[in-house]
Amino acid sequence: MKKESMLILGAGIMQKNAILGAKNLGFNTVVIDSNPNAPFVSLADEFFPIDLKDREGILCLASRLKAEKGLKGIFTAGTDFSASVSYAGEKLGFDVHSFNSTLNASIKPRMRACFDSFGVPSPKYSSFSLQSFDELSKKRFVEQVLAFSKQIGFPCVVKPADNMGARGCRMIRCESEVENAVIVAAKNSRSNTIIIEEYMDGPEFSIDALIYEGTMTITGFADRHIFYKPYFIETGHTMPSSADQQMKLELIAAFALGVKSLGLTCGAAKADIKYTKKGPQIGEIAARLSGGFMSGWTFPYSSDFNLIEQGILISCGKEPQELLKKRKVIDYLPPENLRSMKKPFELYEIPSIRYSAERAWISIPGIVQSVEGFDECAQVPFVQNVFPQPLKPGAEIDFPRNNVEKCGNVVSTAGSFEEASLCAQKACSNIFIRLQANNRKTMDFLDCVEEEDEKGFPPSAFDAVNYLDMLNLDGFIPKDESILKDVPAGLLELLEKDQKDWNYLTAMETALKFDKKFPSHPELPKKMFWKALFRGGLQAAVYVCDSISDNHR
Repeated sequence: MKKESMLILGAGIMQKNAILGAKNLGFNTVVIDSNPNAPFVSLADEFFPIDLKDREGILCLASRLKAEKGLKGIFTAGTDFSASVSYAGEKLGFDVHSFNSTLNASIKPRMRACFDSFGVPSPKYSSFSLQSFDELSKKRFVEQVLAFSKQIGFPCVVKPADNMGARGCRMIRCESEVENAVIVAAKNSRSNTIIIEEYMDGPEFSIDALIYEGTMTITGFADRHIFYKPYFIETGHTMPSSADQQMKLELIAAFALGVKSLGLTCGAAKADIKYTKKGPQIGEIAARLSGGFMSGWTFPYSSDFNLIEQGILISCGKEPQELLKKRKVIDYLPPENLRSMKKPFELYEIPSIRYSAERAWISIPGIVQSVEGFDECAQVPFVQNVFPQPLKPGAEIDFPRNNVEKCGNVVSTAGSFEEASLCAQKACSNIFIRLQANNRKTMDFLDCVEEEDEKGFPPSAFDAVNYLDMLNLDGFIPKDESILKDVPAGLLELLEKDQKDWNYLTAMETALKFDKKFPSHPELPKKMFWKALFRGGLQAAVYVCDSISDNHR
């Protein structure tokens, strides 16, 4: 019997489980990606190098596949191209969100307009388009944005109208930060269009859902861990959420109303949403399952439920039996300001039965010399996966300004929120990216050189760095001697503070790790060495050591 086919958009890490899910369901998997060397092209039964933005090209291929190879549906996860899925799927009669609704969910000004017309809570905003990058156009563009920014007040947030991964997204804290921030955001937009919106203060959550025959089933509810202003870098997420039940139900109600306002009716939906002093406020809703390892890894580990496979079944008109069997009814409990709004869907949830955490590791600026620690990372209890970025020696690296620039991710599963979190963090702390010595970007970081519109960024590993000038750190740490020998009392007090850096080590743990991993070292100027350690963690301490050794050769 001839196999039915499924068309998957994307062959990156976030689409790996979609390809495997389609194969597991018995489909012939046809995969497209603009990059013929994408990581998981080899998993596909058939591959075509087509840009995911090329809607007509996708439609042409899908039409041929339907006629010749029994194509039953089109699917993506973790990409920003749900509109490409719906454009072809709607024309071919597949079970998809309408093309118009996916445009609502892909283009932020349209999304915000839908929310406003429906009364869904989201921040005040305005959109602006940069006509060209000549100086006069940029000047007018910046003036318009600045005028609106003053209306809504600082801090505010700028985002490209049509991108993902926090590319070009940042907080604007004062007037002097407007110009560069909005030009960068426009450059990260496919249409040179940005939105400026009020900053929402409060805990942030990611929610996944599957929409099917008038029902909405929550298939993942996670705490998001966002740091490093003025940027919004997600260092990980943990599920199930630590939010109390009332907060959770209010957030789900707002999400459901947002989905309804966009017109999404058949397939996946994903929300980034905050709980503010005003209650739930929606950051954005996408017409797809989440990336960031949530839909493909942490939720399946947490629930024993493969939502990607169930989403694929919905997309090809088949009954998602496992979804219908496992889901539980949940209450519609909107916050006070939304109580008059009719329930948009019958609401369900696939419950989590254990905890799963994803954490990322990152780097200070520099040039990669080597990366190590993966064996130790994988051996940490409850670690399920380690996903390093392909950082080769000689690669330039920076402190991340968006979620694409992180260096790798770990996923863990355990019996408690704390245990899952701590194991993922411990695994990340075992990864060490050694940087090339005597590099200008690393030196600028250690010297706290910063852009005019990025005050305080990149941050220091430990706030205690600000107190080192108050200590007497004259002299040298002798060659090959423990850096913790004869530490003055004031420095010891700073080392014993419980703050952790971006790779989940305290200053004392960093010093102990240096002693263990690098017992052989040159004579080290105390002030230089300790300032580096508190400024940039283990990477910076080793960088100083390597630079001194290099200079003595």
